[in-house]
Amino acid sequence: MSERDESAENAYSVFHFQNEPHTDFSKSANREAMQEALEEVASELGGEYPLVIDGKAIDTRSEIISRNPSKKDQVVGTAASASADHAEDAIEAARRAFRQWSKVSADHRAEYLELIAAEMRNRRFELAAWMVYECGKPWGDADADVAEAIDFCMYYAACMRELGVPLQCDYPGEENSYWYRARGVAVVIAPWNFPLAILTGMTAAALVTGNTVIMKPAEQSPVIAAKLMEIIRDAGIPDGVAAYLPGVGEDVGPALVGSPDVDIIAFTGSREVGLSINRLASETDPRQTSVKRVIAEMGGKNAIIVDEDADLDEAVQGVVESAFGYSGQKCSACSRVIVLDAAYDAFLERLKNAVESLTVGPAEKPGTDVGPVIEQEAFERINDYISIGKDECTLVAGKEVDKLAKQGFFVGPHVFADVEPDSRLAQDEIFGPVLSVLRADDLDEAFEIANGTSYALTGGIFSRSPENLDRARHELFVGNLYLNRGITGAIVQRHPFGGFRMSGIGTKAGGPDYLLQFLLPVNVTENTLRRGFAPPPDDEKA
Repeated sequence: MSERDESAENAYSVFHFQNEPHTDFSKSANREAMQEALEEVASELGGEYPLVIDGKAIDTRSEIISRNPSKKDQVVGTAASASADHAEDAIEAARRAFRQWSKVSADHRAEYLELIAAEMRNRRFELAAWMVYECGKPWGDADADVAEAIDFCMYYAACMRELGVPLQCDYPGEENSYWYRARGVAVVIAPWNFPLAILTGMTAAALVTGNTVIMKPAEQSPVIAAKLMEIIRDAGIPDGVAAYLPGVGEDVGPALVGSPDVDIIAFTGSREVGLSINRLASETDPRQTSVKRVIAEMGGKNAIIVDEDADLDEAVQGVVESAFGYSGQKCSACSRVIVLDAAYDAFLERLKNAVESLTVGPAEKPGTDVGPVIEQEAFERINDYISIGKDECTLVAGKEVDKLAKQGFFVGPHVFADVEPDSRLAQDEIFGPVLSVLRADDLDEAFEIANGTSYALTGGIFSRSPENLDRARHELFVGNLYLNRGITGAIVQRHPFGGFRMSGIGTKAGGPDYLLQFLLPVNVTENTLRRGFAPPPDDEKA
């Protein structure tokens, strides 16, 4: 091995990690397994899910009813809804459990994550089916969600085994040891759009680093979170180490974030909520013994640039998948495409045809390209933006949903052209199947438009010019930049995910330094010069 190869290996020391492959639904056996899982889960819809605090199931007066976005009259399940008092109970139990859990070896904690991952593999189709019903995820997206959850467990387990080995820097007469200890109690506030993967990722990171965890799932996805809690319990993780605390954000959020006994808040969701969490967490309670650590992923207004020499077939495919996958409800989704003038008309024509070929339908159907949006509020908000687009811009494509409108929260994919860079369509995070097309005279203007928002999450460019691709590396301000491919579908370790500016606080999920945010570094120095013989114990004196 050359010196250069050895250096590269050291830089990526978790090199042996293998991502969980996605299910190939072109194979009949996989399609049949998924269909069977959907039928089995359908027979279990309507169940009730209590809180889990200190290993005990707790029912509440208030409830959260989870509905199928594809069929809004269908109840997926009913979850208990926690109050501020329940939040305090969960924090107290987590604080008690922390003393012992933080002493469990890193290797042992990593084994727990591997057990969780193994159970997710065993229940892969079932978990995907729950997401189809609860969050309206088409088959492929639901399956990828499970695969990513497994990846987070396995990758963080591998990372923690490496971090668990102290770094030595010894000198004659002195030994120095650099290692990590857990911070304390973590609160995980997760989104509904990756109801298993992101909840699992943030929870697994906290657990494997020796922290105890309170999981507060999104109000729209409490059932799949309850399934994760089952798996955590079945893996044998002690009572109190993890709690399941669904609830209304306004009721339970301030109690969790403002508690003096919480040390870390890991959040994924809107910018508005993320900033309010950061603000509240920064207010120091006199009873606090440490400054809280906030990790927040807060969305984006992501753009793809289409250069004048781009392969338009690839560009159209990449834009369509990035803009309309899971109905545009991904933080990484493309909501703006900036096309250089020379390619504008040809690109727009091909884009129109591609969008009009998409199939809108219930998530349960295997041929669905665009499923429903998550709930009534999203349905109304997205349609408001479509109305703005029709007033201010040129409608290029707008799929009608016809009879589906009465059945679920369906919004057909829409494309608007002649969008001004500072308009609401080009600046607001719509989080739905609405794409804005903007024209740029040259690449300088394209970069200026792309960077002209307060977000910096994902972005991309289609170009055949090595010089222009190199410019994009340096001039597009995003956390995840993709060249000549779509801008969604980040894979653990290969594409560590996260942004900056108003897109997020902290390092990238699925990356080599993510776990460090949950840890405190400690250095121990021992003077090892001979200090004389230690006196014998009293019982040896006689």
